[in-house]
Amino acid sequence: MRVLITGISGKLGRTVAEILLEAGHDVLGIDRRPWPDAPPGVETFREDIRKRPAEDVFRSRRPDALIHMATVTHFTTGSEERSRINLRGTRAVFEHCHEYGVEQAVFVGRHTVYGAASDAPLYYTEDEPPLAVSTFPELADLVGADLFAGSALWRWPEIQTCVLRICYTLGPSRRGTLANFLEGPRVPTVMGFDPLYQFMHERDAARAVCAALDHDLRGVYNVAGPQPVPLSLLVQKTGRTRIPVPERLFHTVLGRFGMPKLPKGAVSHVKYPVVVDDSAFREATDTTHEFDESQTMEAFRWAV
Repeated sequence: MRVLITGISGKLGRTVAEILLEAGHDVLGIDRRPWPDAPPGVETFREDIRKRPAEDVFRSRRPDALIHMATVTHFTTGSEERSRINLRGTRAVFEHCHEYGVEQAVFVGRHTVYGAASDAPLYYTEDEPPLAVSTFPELADLVGADLFAGSALWRWPEIQTCVLRICYTLGPSRRGTLANFLEGPRVPTVMGFDPLYQFMHERDAARAVCAALDHDLRGVYNVAGPQPVPLSLLVQKTGRTRIPVPERLFHTVLGRFGMPKLPKGAVSHVKYPVVVDDSAFREATDTTHEFDESQTMEAFRWAV
C-alpha cells in the first residue's frame, strides 16, 4: 500500500513511517520541516499542505491511504497560524483525498478535544461531544479539525475515514503537549487539585496509528495506553518539582521561575482530568500497549 503521511517530520510521524516501512508499505511524506536522514524507501516533500505543490503530490503519486497528523498546538505556534494549519490544512488534505481517489484516511487527533470540566464524566466515550472550546478557547481550531475530519464519514463515504483521539504521548523524544508541560524543573499545579493524567508511550501511539490503518477502521475511536496516574505522581516520577499555586495567582507564575508558558484556558486541564475509554479501539484492533505507565515516565525522565 502507498501511504502518504502529512506531518511526517515530527517524532510521531517518523516512527509511524518506520513501522509502515517494516511492514512493507511504500511511504510518502509531506512536511514543511526537513527530514534529512529519512530512511531509504521514504519519499519526502518539503511543502505546506495548504499549497498547490502539496496537491501535486496527491495528483502525481496517487496514494492509497492518508495519515494526517500535520496539526499544531499552542506550545509551538501562534493562534492565527494554528487556525490556518489545523483547519485549512485538514480541509485541504481531505478534499485532495476525495479528488484523487484515496481509499483510506486516518486523522490523528487529541483526546483533549473533549475538554476538562468539574462535571465531566470519569471516562469519555466516543459518543461524548468535543466541548473543549467552552473551557479552553485555544483548542477551537483542533476541535474544528477533528469535527471536519469526522464529517468526511458522510461527506465522502467512499473514503474509509478513521478519527483517532489519542491521549497525551510521552517518551524519550521529549516532544508533545505533555512533554512541553513537564519540560522545566518546576511544574505548576492548581492548589487543591490533583487530576488524573492519561498518557501513553510515543512508540505505542505510533503502533496504534498503524493498527488503525491495517484494520481499515471507520469511525471515531479513543486511543489510550496504561492506567492514568495523578498529576502529582507524574511530576514526581519524571524528576520534576511540583509547585502548588493558588488559582488566582496561577497565570502570574507561568513562564517564570522555570515553569512552562500556558494559555489562559489551559488552567482547566491542570485542575480536572480528561480520561477516555478506549475499549472500542482495543476490540477493533486487538492491540495493547507495550509500555506501562512507570516505563513511560522513566523513558521520559532519563532521555538524553
